[in-house]
Amino acid sequence: MTVKLGVPSKGRLMEKTFDWFGSRGVTLSKAGSEREYSGVVEGVEGIELVLLSAGEIPRELHRGRIHLGVTGTDLVREKLAHWDQSVKELAPLGFGHADLIIAVPRAWVDVETLDDLDAVASNFRRLHGHRMRIATKYHRMVREFLREHGVADYLLVDSQGATEGTVKNLTAEAIADITSTGETLRANHLKIIGGEPVHRSQATLFKSRNAPWADGERDAYLALMRMLDLDG
Repeated sequence: MTVKLGVPSKGRLMEKTFDWFGSRGVTLSKAGSEREYSGVVEGVEGIELVLLSAGEIPRELHRGRIHLGVTGTDLVREKLAHWDQSVKELAPLGFGHADLIIAVPRAWVDVETLDDLDAVASNFRRLHGHRMRIATKYHRMVREFLREHGVADYLLVDSQGATEGTVKNLTAEAIADITSTGETLRANHLKIIGGEPVHRSQATLFKSRNAPWADGERDAYLALMRMLDLDG
């Protein structure tokens, strides 16, 4: 039996994850061609590398199909209800930083805070006969955040593509999306609502609370934790 470690299968998240483990004496690499989704772990015995999309990793942790996984905290919190009952945060990895924010058109000069947004939302419904639409793929997190801040008169609309373009395309009045630099927002004439973001995300190593652990797997896990200088 082996401990299954899920890692993003491509892009900078994969490269940075490989670098993070490599700097601690654990070498991760793809097996065979670039199209294959299996990998090799060197430096510690009993660990199996599983390459998945970052969005798949939270669900695989929740289902107990992998023991450990690297993904963004935003994805874990969005995809898993009561996420902390399914997974345990072992270590933030120091990369993949991005903020989940709410943004409105720059032309809304009087809207700078969530209180302003709440007032606009109420007026919008009276004027237009329907709720102000906020385009996002982070429904759970945005809904909880707006409820906590007293914003009620809105409608979340699903956006799995270029969320920043939905306002220009007249399919939404505002957006909630991940941003790291804000350049795309500025290019689409949007501004971020002031105050704290909905969530500050970064790549993090998680442990499944639902995966089965045989004795040999526990030994391999503890050996990996020693290599990484982490508390299990």
